[in-house]
Amino acid sequence: MQKYRAWLVLALWWAMCCAAAGAETCPAWRQERLSLEMTALEQQLTRWDVAYYQQGQGLIDDELYDSLRQKLRLWQSCAGSGDGDALPALPVGKTPHPVAHTGLRKLADRQAVVQWMRGRDALWVQPKVDGVAVTLVYQRGTLIGAISRGDGKQGEDWLEKVKSIPAVPSSLPDAPERVVLQGELFLIMTDHQQNLTGGVNARSRVAGALLRQRPSPLLAQIGLFVWGWPDGPATMAERLRQLATLGFPLAQAYTRSVNDVDGVEHWRSHWHQNPLPFVTDGVVIHQDSPPQGRYWRNKPAEWAVAWKYPAVQQVARVNKVIFRIGRTGKIAVVLALDPIRLDDKWVRRVNVGSLPLWQQLNALPGDHVAISLQGHGIPYLRDVVWRAVERQPLTVPDANRYHALSCFELQPGCRQQLIARLVWLSGAQGLNLRGVNEASWQALIEQSLVKNLVDWLTLTPQQLMAVPGIGHNVHKTFINNSGWRGNGLLRAG
Repeated sequence: MQKYRAWLVLALWWAMCCAAAGAETCPAWRQERLSLEMTALEQQLTRWDVAYYQQGQGLIDDELYDSLRQKLRLWQSCAGSGDGDALPALPVGKTPHPVAHTGLRKLADRQAVVQWMRGRDALWVQPKVDGVAVTLVYQRGTLIGAISRGDGKQGEDWLEKVKSIPAVPSSLPDAPERVVLQGELFLIMTDHQQNLTGGVNARSRVAGALLRQRPSPLLAQIGLFVWGWPDGPATMAERLRQLATLGFPLAQAYTRSVNDVDGVEHWRSHWHQNPLPFVTDGVVIHQDSPPQGRYWRNKPAEWAVAWKYPAVQQVARVNKVIFRIGRTGKIAVVLALDPIRLDDKWVRRVNVGSLPLWQQLNALPGDHVAISLQGHGIPYLRDVVWRAVERQPLTVPDANRYHALSCFELQPGCRQQLIARLVWLSGAQGLNLRGVNEASWQALIEQSLVKNLVDWLTLTPQQLMAVPGIGHNVHKTFINNSGWRGNGLLRAG
């Protein structure tokens, strides 16, 4: 039992350490800089909001936008200011919603879903349709209102435009006296597979069509997915049945009852990989019966949450730029990043490529870059998406100094290229010195035992044994390949 408890304590300690290692932390900035960076990012997010919501232009990918808004919330928390649940700067409009539009809290992973589901029963899962939110109001069966989401309390009057959308019925025979529906106007797709083609800018195209002054031909290609019926039938099953009867069949076709997180995960994976008539970016988990509409507020709901698909790309902060000088003098650049999780792996570094490419991108510490995974899970730098306000220039290696005939000896600025030459020499394409690697050469140079390509040939067994980090096998390899044989010095050749 004591042994079991010891292992349990060790496992818990390890889990906490791993979790802490992956968690985002506050940047090590003075308060003035934190305030400056926070204000600049908030202003940029507002500009993107205006372009998207008021002009129908998506100037940044949704995943990158979400990541940067999450970054702003972190900085606000670090500064002890801001509202973590604050909504983006949406155009308010003048038409009040009869029932407020709630937001959706986004759960980070399976464990967060398990925690949210705990203590809740009668749960349902739907695709999170990627479109533009709208409120529809029917009075005595006639469509009398269509309101954009706005700030959740009031929005723009879209009635005339929505009347031009064939997927939205203008009348509901045999409907209750008053029906208020909330849903998503989406671009109708044919066998769209989210995992293969992504978002295809569908949401921005719908927003653009609805924001135009003149009717757009694209309105005929817009569908409607109803996900909310405030003060409607008490249970989800009855709401779905009546929605289908009224002329809104999609919700019934794409809503499933789930009992546990495995069921949610199954449908999340299924809808991510199989053909659908709309673009999606995750799933929404609903409780069976939401509260009455008068209790809804324009902030994340307690009775429904989102679990988005694995991010195709994420934003990471650059904390260091590393210049690597190779054997032939070529200079490669690597960015050290604050750790981010993509798919099932942690990404802490990304190769930029050549020095001219890095100079073109001009990515400096404090900047934020978009990272995705290519084949075999290799991190790939897509672009710089946000540049720090305070940017300190770096000391950059002189590309003209390094070439195929430079740095055969340990001179100032030559350490990296000399080590690269030694690594190549000891590798399979050279002398094939088994067990000798970059760390071995680093250790020998640290002890001032190697200053050029051939110094190692004259090392004595006593010198090698005194080098920290040189193991028995490496020591044996050096002795067998140097001028030493037994106890006598035999010069090679």
